[in-house]
Amino acid sequence: MHTVDRVPPQALPALSVVRLTLARRILDVAVVLPLLLMLAPLLMLLALLVAVTSGIPVLFRQRRIGAGGREFTLYKFRSMRTGSTGPGVTGGSDARVTRTGRILRRLSLDELPQLWNVLRGDMTLVGPRPEVPHLARRYPPEHQWVFRHRPGLTGPCQLRSRAYAAQLEGRADPEEHYLTVLVPQRTALDAEFLSRATAWNVVRFVARTALYVLSALWDRGGGS
Repeated sequence: MHTVDRVPPQALPALSVVRLTLARRILDVAVVLPLLLMLAPLLMLLALLVAVTSGIPVLFRQRRIGAGGREFTLYKFRSMRTGSTGPGVTGGSDARVTRTGRILRRLSLDELPQLWNVLRGDMTLVGPRPEVPHLARRYPPEHQWVFRHRPGLTGPCQLRSRAYAAQLEGRADPEEHYLTVLVPQRTALDAEFLSRATAWNVVRFVARTALYVLSALWDRGGGS
């Protein structure tokens, strides 16, 4: 097991970019553009729901690590109270999450604005989870290779988000558990997918994601 370095985190090393194949980029645009058009009424409704129940801002903007270690701004519907502070990872019953936010997270609806990130090219449909910079800089060096790749809206790790969140419950230092236990597990799953990241496997993961989201409607346990 790795230990988390307690010295101030350094900048990520220079990382080469693993570029998407043309087929995957075309698939990203072909899937996301119609989805954004079809989901526009739902997006507006969710924005209104967040505004009425939790106030503004409606969108949560946060810097994340993109391909090659370059930062970009990720968009989500805000699910936490404004001004809340705490660990960079979230457990299933985190007190910072609003009542509306808990529903959005459970159904993964808070992630829908990231469709815009995919269309822009910051992200792709399926890939590693986009990491926050201060945690990325604390990754064990042997796992930082993952930041060479474009992060994904969904992926093998995102489909285990409820289980991962449950593991963080009650931890005195959830970030340490995340970095020493979960990160090695997550990068192993990412490596398995990236070794065969064909357009067909992307489609399979998108279908699995739809089932994962639907399962939250009858799964009474866990958060995301």
